Amino acid sequence: MNRTLPREFYLRDDVTRIARELLGKTLVTDFRGSLTAGRIVETEAYCGVNDRACHANNGRRTKRNEVMYGAGGYAYVYLCYGLHHLFNVVTNVSGRADAVLVRAVEPLDGLAAMLRRRRMSASAPRLTAGPATLTMALGITTRHNGSDLLASRIRVEERGFTVADGDILATPRVGVAYAGDDAVRPWRFRLKGNPWTSPAA
Repeated sequence: MNRTLPREFYLRDDVTRIARELLGKTLVTDFRGSLTAGRIVETEAYCGVNDRACHANNGRRTKRNEVMYGAGGYAYVYLCYGLHHLFNVVTNVSGRADAVLVRAVEPLDGLAAMLRRRRMSASAPRLTAGPATLTMALGITTRHNGSDLLASRIRVEERGFTVADGDILATPRVGVAYAGDDAVRPWRFRLKGNPWTSPAA
């Protein structure tokens, strides 16, 4: 039986553990009666004020990232390069500003709606294999920033898909070369051999 992840899942203090455990879970959206869902196959962890790759590094606090400073279990959706809507899961307790970027999903439900949103005629990895493409396919935009992930419109479900530690590939995060030593932390997690992970090296 499908089960929405409880608040306690997100409130834990180890963001890398949560990023790993989100692999295999299902990201679901239900907008205007159109339900779409994809299995999470790639994530990146960002560790609050002490992570130079994180939007909250050194306690930076802006209108954009304010939701990161709240309790875990809410969506942080921001615009990248003024074009791409990127979906993150806020974790930890209030004030810590940890988050997990969902980088890729494997389509499960609502394929027709995903194809329509992406203006594609047939399913292929480029449909959802990337943080900007998955949000487009699932209908997520910055208007969903701050959404409660325990509510019905956007949620993460446990559907019984098991991921073994040996099935996870841990590598440095993408596009954070500016972050110095933090740029090489192996905090990008992917399912080995899954064709729906992003093409980023």
